[in-house]
This record gives sequence, C-alpha cells and structure tokens, in this order.
Amino acid sequence: MPDAMTSNRPYLLRAFYEWIVDNGMTPHLLVDAACRDVIVPSQCVVDNRIILNIHPQAVHNLELGNDRIVFGARFGGRPCQISLPVDAVIAIYARENGKGLIFPEEKPGAESNDVKTPSGPPHMKIIK
Repeated sequence: MPDAMTSNRPYLLRAFYEWIVDNGMTPHLLVDAACRDVIVPSQCVVDNRIILNIHPQAVHNLELGNDRIVFGARFGGRPCQISLPVDAVIAIYARENGKGLIFPEEKPGAESNDVKTPSGPPHMKIIK
C-alpha cells in the first residue's frame, strides 16, 4: 500500500465552504497572492495577501477543484476572473464570526498531517 496521498486541502476547503454556507454565513478565503499562478486583482492585494468573498451570491461559476480554485467576481464594479492554486489558500472562514480553518504551511516532503500510530499488532479486542 503506497504511503503517498494527495493533499487533503481541497477536500477540507470544500467541506468548510459547504459548512459555512449551510449555516447562512459568508465564506471568505485568505490567499497568499505571492504564490505562483495566483491571478487576482493586484489593486486589492495588501502585504501579499488578499481576502476573497466566495459566497454564492458574490461569485459565479465557482470551481473548488483539487488543484485550482476558479470563479468570476466583480471588483470595484469591474468583472474579473479569479484563478489560484489550492495551495495558495491560507485560510477559509466565515466573515460573520471568524470560524473556519487555517491551513498549516506545507513544505515539500513534510509529514505534518500523518497520524503516528504504535507499531505492532492492533490493540483491539472483539467483544461478543
């Protein structure tokens, strides 16, 4: 069985997006605009960061893919196509109360999401 798994970030993003919207709140993304292949309006970037409102009423054709997030939005009344790699997302949260998820910085080869388990046989017993 292979040890390598794909990133859990896109799955968590979709889950938190759905949770926030289902609770009647406004999902926002905090994005590292300095990451490679981030396409956002540069006039809205502050300290290499941008906050994007991704509520269904604020965007159109939102795609929360495994590799990229893509959608159309308006900035200052002007239409804009947003595109960014999932790895550029620093956090997803509800604007109204700040509840959400901050992603740990991922480094190539890092195993920060691994669950450490003891080696040896399982310690479970079948009880009838």
